[in-house]
Amino acid sequence: MHHFLWPMIRWQDDFAPELYGLSDSNIEPHFFKHPSEVPEQLWSECDAILGPPVPSAYMEKLTRCRIYVKPAVGFDEIDLQAWADLGIPVCNTPNYGTREVADHALALMLTLTKSIAFHDQSLRDDPRKNWRPALNPFGQRLADCTVGIVGLGRIGTAAALRLKAFDTNVLFYDPFKPNGSDIALGIRRVDSLESLFSQCDIVTLHLPLNKETEKLIDRTVLNHAKPGLVLINTARGPIVDIDALYDAMRADRVLAAGLDVLPEEPANLEKPLIKAWQEEADWIKHRLLITPHSAFFTPQSMFDIRSFSAQTAAKYITTGRLENCVNQDMLTFQRSPMLADRSPG
Repeated sequence: MHHFLWPMIRWQDDFAPELYGLSDSNIEPHFFKHPSEVPEQLWSECDAILGPPVPSAYMEKLTRCRIYVKPAVGFDEIDLQAWADLGIPVCNTPNYGTREVADHALALMLTLTKSIAFHDQSLRDDPRKNWRPALNPFGQRLADCTVGIVGLGRIGTAAALRLKAFDTNVLFYDPFKPNGSDIALGIRRVDSLESLFSQCDIVTLHLPLNKETEKLIDRTVLNHAKPGLVLINTARGPIVDIDALYDAMRADRVLAAGLDVLPEEPANLEKPLIKAWQEEADWIKHRLLITPHSAFFTPQSMFDIRSFSAQTAAKYITTGRLENCVNQDMLTFQRSPMLADRSPG
C-alpha cells in the first residue's frame, strides 16, 4: 500500500478531485489541515507529499517519500535544493488554468480598450446625462492594435491564439522559444523587450517568476513604451516594478494597466500606485484595473489542479514516469520510485 500525504489541505469537501486523480486502489490518501496533526509514523512512511510547501522542520522526517507535488504552477517559494538534497523530485502542476488565465488577460484588455469600467461608473453617476457612447477615453479597435506577448509558453500561446481570432497583429518576446514557433502561430518574434514595448499598443505578460524575471519590466523597459501603452499582467506580481509603473502612468507613457497579480498580496496600500487607485485619484481613475490573483479560478480549473497533481504523484510512484519536475538539474541522486510495496495498511 502506498501512502500519499496532504499535510496542509485547504479544502473542506469530500476530496473527490484527489480521489479521481489517484484512481488506484493501492494508494491510501491521508488529509490533514496542519502538519502538526500528522502522526509521526505517517511522516516516515508516506510515499508522496502533496500541497503547499512543507515547513523545513518536517522534511527531515521524510525517510521514505519519493516525490513532492505542488498543486500550482508557481514554485518560486519552494526550496528546490533542500528537496534535491533529500533525493526527492519536486513537481508543479502546469496543466491547469491555461484557458482561464488567457481568457482573463483578454478580458482585462477588452475592459480597458472598450472603456467598459469607465462607462459603467459614468452611468452609475448619472444614467441620463452620461448616456453618451462617444464618451470613450480608451476606445480602440483590437484588430488595429499591435499586441506584444512576453513569454510564449502554454498561456502565452493560448493568448496568441485568442488574439489572432480578433485579427490582431501579434508580436512576442521569448529568448527561450525555438525558432519556428512564430511561423506556426502566424505571429512575429522580436529580439528585445525594448523593441517589443516600443512597437506595441498592448503588452501582456505570461512568464514565470525567477531571479532573472523579477522586476524584468522596470523603468528602462517602460521608458521604451509606445505612448499610450496598455500593460496586462496575469503572470506574477514581482515581474513588474510597480513603482516604475506608477511613474510611467503619471507621465502618461503607460495609458492603462490591468493587474491580476501584485508584488505583495494582498495589496500594499502604502505603494503610491495602489494608494492612488484605492483613493480613486482623478489622474488614474478607470486607468487601472486590479483583480485578486483570480485569473486561474473556475470550478473546472480547481478540479483540474487537484486531480492533476494527484495524477502526477500516482504516475511516478506506480510507473516511474516523472512529469513536470522543476528541480531535475539539482538532483545528484534520486530515491527510486518503485520501492517494494508493503502489505496493505
